[in-house]
Amino acid sequence: MSCFYCKGDIIPSTTVYTAQIGNTVIVIKNVPCEECDQCGEIEISHEVMLKIDHIIELATQLMQDVAVIDYQTAA
Repeated sequence: MSCFYCKGDIIPSTTVYTAQIGNTVIVIKNVPCEECDQCGEIEISHEVMLKIDHIIELATQLMQDVAVIDYQTAA
């Protein structure tokens, strides 16, 4: 598979996903993704995004100002 932007090779990788919901900042690390080895463009699958949405929903219920969550542990 090649990158939509630069046509570089797409490789499996992990990334950090950050979301701000109101006054709460949620950082999810080790999120599985596909990354272009040339330009660094990141793509996250629909399945992973559904899990991220669930993690964010749970984190906002904790009412913290900042939450750092490991995807591998929470998913």
